[in-house]
Amino acid sequence: MDKSQREKMLANEPYIAYDRELQEMTTKAQRLLQSFNTSSPDEAEKRREIIQTLFGRMGTGCEVKPPFFCDYGCHIFMGNNVFVNYDCVFLDCNFISIGDNVLMAPKVQLYTAYHPIDPTVRKTGVEMAAPIAIGNNVWIGGGVIICPGVTIGDNVTIGAGSVVTKSIPADVVAVGNPCRVLKSV
Repeated sequence: MDKSQREKMLANEPYIAYDRELQEMTTKAQRLLQSFNTSSPDEAEKRREIIQTLFGRMGTGCEVKPPFFCDYGCHIFMGNNVFVNYDCVFLDCNFISIGDNVLMAPKVQLYTAYHPIDPTVRKTGVEMAAPIAIGNNVWIGGGVIICPGVTIGDNVTIGAGSVVTKSIPADVVAVGNPCRVLKSV
């Protein structure tokens, strides 16, 4: 049996993003995000309900500040007590799992999607996507970019402006472009 484009996407295999099922999923997410991002400041409960509808899982005590952007939403799984500050982008073409007690500063970007390096293959329109996993008790500074396939361990601080291209072990402070472990905590 042939895999659907979504099944290929979630298996980190080449897929076509302009598939009808994926486009319908994206349109549904964009409608929810439009309502979320244009809500008034006193509509916190409305925003919480929208995010709970959008995400695969949202634990208790979580807050996501608008504007927020994602592709599908349903591939985002968030633990308890997670704070996502203003203007974050989660390209959830594969699973994004976020542990408990995670703080994300403004403009954090989580990118599961990537494209072939070979320009001939890239011209065919195929994409790939690798999951991102963020452990418990993690603080991610402003403007951090986390690339496809990265895992961040528990009790980690990622310094502002870092570009995380490789997995980061637990119990460290990591900074830079590319992001590197600075010290253990």
